[in-house]
Amino acid sequence: MASAPKKQSPRLLRQQKIIDHVVAQGFASAAELSELTGVSLMTVHRDLDDLVTRGLLRKYHGGVSAQPSTVFESSSDFRLHTHTAEKDALARDALQFITPGMSVMLDDSTTALALARLLPDVGPLTVVSNYRQVQETLRDVPDIRLIGLGGEYSRTHDSYLGLPCQEMINAFSVDIVFLSTSAMNARLTYHQEQEIVLVKRAMLASATTKVLLMDASKVARSALHQFAPVSAFDHVLLAGDLDAALVEEMREQTDVRLAALE
Repeated sequence: MASAPKKQSPRLLRQQKIIDHVVAQGFASAAELSELTGVSLMTVHRDLDDLVTRGLLRKYHGGVSAQPSTVFESSSDFRLHTHTAEKDALARDALQFITPGMSVMLDDSTTALALARLLPDVGPLTVVSNYRQVQETLRDVPDIRLIGLGGEYSRTHDSYLGLPCQEMINAFSVDIVFLSTSAMNARLTYHQEQEIVLVKRAMLASATTKVLLMDASKVARSALHQFAPVSAFDHVLLAGDLDAALVEEMREQTDVRLAALE
């Protein structure tokens, strides 16, 4: 006789409720979360300390945030639910660069995930990625040879990072790579985390054709670490409400295309 499924503890259920609320709102105060969960401020602060340690939220004065900053990247869970129309538009336009038989590398961005969801309709492909969400999306697709990049698992990014991941990337030479990052201006791209930058740089070096996918929320911003110059990319696809002068300045560096929202 099968045993009954194990129930989650009240603490885990409460923490999930906190995460869902903060992801939906972007910010929340400890007092607000205490009222939401029906527990004391002390208990909420213990929960928040745990969630911050696990990289799911970040603290600011008086509460927590799921939003990115110049120093902290937001979690994969948060990014999955933001700017989805722009990411879908970028994914549709990115298909123009892919033909059956190609080898394609995707980073751990939710924009690349939007592209991964369209790849089963392209035909035979080899896809290489360190993003668990991409691996889950494509693992049962018969026409796709899936290569998962390993390394140290990051719960915040839901991906594999670190030196083992970089060394695996260095062993590949793919036809095309699709990357996104957290910030850019007309000449440089940026990310908050050094470890992410190193993996993205390795991916950039591994590909013949290099494509950057960026929604407007990431444009005209900077972050702690420089990733690569805009000129390092063969193509830059942008979506959303963008400053025309900034786009023209980018076009002095490389091919820049604007994706249309449906």
